[in-house]
Amino acid sequence: MTRFFQQIVDGLASGSIYAAMALGLVLIYRSTNVLNFAQGEMAMFSTYVAWQFTSWGVPVVPAILISVVLSFIGGMAIQQAIVRHVDHDNHLAVVVVTLGLFLVLNAAAGWIWTYYIKDFPSAFPSSVWALGDVRLSVRSVLTLAVVAVQMVLLYLLFQRTKVGLAMRAAALAPGAAENVGISAQRMMMLGWGLSAALGALGGSLIAPKLFLEPNMMFAVLLYAFAGAALGGLDSALGAVLGGLIVGVSENLAGTYIDFVGSDLKILVPFVLIIGVLLVKPNGLFGRTAVGRV
Repeated sequence: MTRFFQQIVDGLASGSIYAAMALGLVLIYRSTNVLNFAQGEMAMFSTYVAWQFTSWGVPVVPAILISVVLSFIGGMAIQQAIVRHVDHDNHLAVVVVTLGLFLVLNAAAGWIWTYYIKDFPSAFPSSVWALGDVRLSVRSVLTLAVVAVQMVLLYLLFQRTKVGLAMRAAALAPGAAENVGISAQRMMMLGWGLSAALGALGGSLIAPKLFLEPNMMFAVLLYAFAGAALGGLDSALGAVLGGLIVGVSENLAGTYIDFVGSDLKILVPFVLIIGVLLVKPNGLFGRTAVGRV
C-alpha cells in the first residue's frame, strides 16, 4: 500500500503542474472563446524573462512578479497587434495564428537565450515531509496551494465581478455586448493579458521541477489540454481537478500496467479523455450549451 500511496502523491505533484497550465487555457477560453495553442510557449518565454532578472541579481520572487506584470502587458500587446485582426468566426484561422505564435516564441527564446538547459531557482523550499513511509514534497504542496488560490480567484472574477461578467459576455456574444456598451475588443485584450500573466506564474512554478529550455512546455501543454478538456474548458475547478486526474492516472498506469510503463503512459490521459468525452462531451464540470430552436 505504501507504493500505491506514493504513486498517488507523485501523481498529484505532476498533476499540479498540468493544472497550473490548464487554468491559463480555461481563462483565455472563457474570456475570448479561443483555444490558445501558444499558451505554453508564452509561459516558457515569460519564465525566461524571470530567469533573466534572477541572473541580474534580482531575488526569485520579485523576478517572478516582474515577469507576471510584463507578461500581462505582452499578452495584451499580442492581442492588439495580431489576434484582433483575425476573424474569430473562422476557427481554422485562429488555430493557425496561435500555432504561428507558438513557433515564433519558441524560436525567439532559442535565439535570445540559446537552447542550452538552464536551472531556474524555486520560490519554495525543496524539503520533504514524511507521512509514514510516504514522501511528500513541500514544493509540490505549495504549488498545489498556489493553483488552488488561482482557481478561487478565477471563480470570483467570472462569477462575482462586473469585469468578469463583461469578459464572458464579450466572448459569447460580442455583437450583443457592444450593443449594451461593453467593448468586446477591450475585454478580449484583458483576457489575453490575464492569461499571459497566469501562464507566467505557472511557468515559474513548473520550471524548477523541469529544466528551463525552449521546448520544456510542449509535453506539459499536451497534458494541460488533456486536463482542461477532461474537466471542462469553461470550468476553473474542472481544469484543476482534470489536471490532477491526468497526473494520477498516468502515474498509476505507468506503475501497475506492465505494457504501459514509462514509454506509453503519455497515452493514458488521452484514452481517459476519449472515454469521458464520449459520455459527457463538455467535460466533467463543463456547462451544457442551451440554445433556442
